[in-house]
Amino acid sequence: MDSGHADRAAVADQIDTACREVGFVQITGHGVPDATAGGLADAMDAFFGQPIEEKRRWIRPAHENRGYTPPRSESLALSAGVVSETRMKDFFEAFNVGSSTTDHPGVALPEDHHAANTWPEVAGFRAAVDAWRAEAGRVARTMVRVFEDALDLPSGTLADLARHPIEVLRMNNYASPEGVVVELDEDLVGMGEHTDYGIVTILWADRVKGLQVLHDGVWHDVSPADGALLVNLGDLTTRLTNERWLSTLHRVRPPVVDGTIRRRRSAAFFFDADADADAVVGPLAPFVDADHPPLYAPVTVDAHIRAKLAGSRAGVLNTDAAREAERLRIAG
Repeated sequence: MDSGHADRAAVADQIDTACREVGFVQITGHGVPDATAGGLADAMDAFFGQPIEEKRRWIRPAHENRGYTPPRSESLALSAGVVSETRMKDFFEAFNVGSSTTDHPGVALPEDHHAANTWPEVAGFRAAVDAWRAEAGRVARTMVRVFEDALDLPSGTLADLARHPIEVLRMNNYASPEGVVVELDEDLVGMGEHTDYGIVTILWADRVKGLQVLHDGVWHDVSPADGALLVNLGDLTTRLTNERWLSTLHRVRPPVVDGTIRRRRSAAFFFDADADADAVVGPLAPFVDADHPPLYAPVTVDAHIRAKLAGSRAGVLNTDAAREAERLRIAG
């Protein structure tokens, strides 16, 4: 084995270990220029720094998963099958863009999952965000190839599920609205406990504390190393691997200082899978045997993503997330 193959095998082994034991990975050497990350951060600052009345102009229907999300209008825990009558809705605001039907000319794609983007009237916003989306998409596709190596799958096994994938970039801002004083208690969450929905998520985040990952029944703080990107697994990967790899249960609890949420920013690039009528996901054959019966029935990507989004964006409890909800209940 030459050094290149040896290095590739070593990376695959490290990824498999991290995904089996934690489900959350930091990567460096990803090749994303610092200027592109800086441009994204500046674009987010410019948009979120506007008055709330201006930002609300860009609210879109919940099922489209595009545009602006005001604070306290979502509850991510519902997407994971968990509901609490006492907890207030998630204390974050967001702006979503994603792949649209025009990105795939000649291909029939479901409009809801590939809705047209809304671009706010902020100088340079679209160019900066599109530059980041291109880089994040490249990294996501690279990680899919690494996952195939790590899982000892034939080349293309996962990539073939994402020829025209659902891709969404969600830019998040955690901050107290002007004039609002908050109290630090167990019901205050920046973003409720949840799993991501698809194959893999590429996350850029401030180094401000707040992001927490559930591991061995304990919530652990996560802060990216300087210049690193965070990678976490989604529910489709869990289904495909029959829980060899578990989607990452995580939440955000930003620090509150003198009644004000310490500002924190993040941008999650969700790389899901094709959502056409024939796109069905279930445990792959290499992960099913007499000792490992299938833990999930096959499901269409469309139905899975719709149920998840109905939980977070429309307030409908996801009754198909029983295994994720059970993981949270066990952890208390």
